[in-house]
Amino acid sequence: MISITDGQIFLESDLFNSGIRPAINVGISVSRVGGSAQVKSMKKTAGTLKLDQAQYRELEAFAKFGSDLDAATKAILDKGQRNVEVLKQGQYSPLRVGEQVAIIYLGTKGKLGGIPAEKVRQFESEFIATMNAKHSEVIDRLGKGEISDELTSVIEQVGADVAKNYQS
Repeated sequence: MISITDGQIFLESDLFNSGIRPAINVGISVSRVGGSAQVKSMKKTAGTLKLDQAQYRELEAFAKFGSDLDAATKAILDKGQRNVEVLKQGQYSPLRVGEQVAIIYLGTKGKLGGIPAEKVRQFESEFIATMNAKHSEVIDRLGKGEISDELTSVIEQVGADVAKNYQS
């Protein structure tokens, strides 16, 4: 007998204990539905996120041995660390789809590189507040599935402006 499910989400206590919530192991979690259940803007924006995070987890384990790392490996680790912070969800503080798309866009495109990892959550809050205050129509359009150069240029500009407050 074969059973088909919509997918399995694997939770890890190590991730939970390190403050990552939801503590989903994206490397081994699977979905039969996948991107079909996502709006177009999220599907396009987060397309590489699972692969990026799986690569990050693999390199993170390797980096713990303290060997010298080349620039490309350091860049993957830095991007992955910041994306982990972006993916953390505070209790009782869900984001609207458009807000998720905007911040994940910055993470997947490597636009958080100059922000210290411990300040990414703070940056995210200010970025989302600024987007909602000054560009709520962009958040609304992203939430409806729209994605275009016009919208991503606004995200990048606001992200760069807010990032100035957090760069070391």
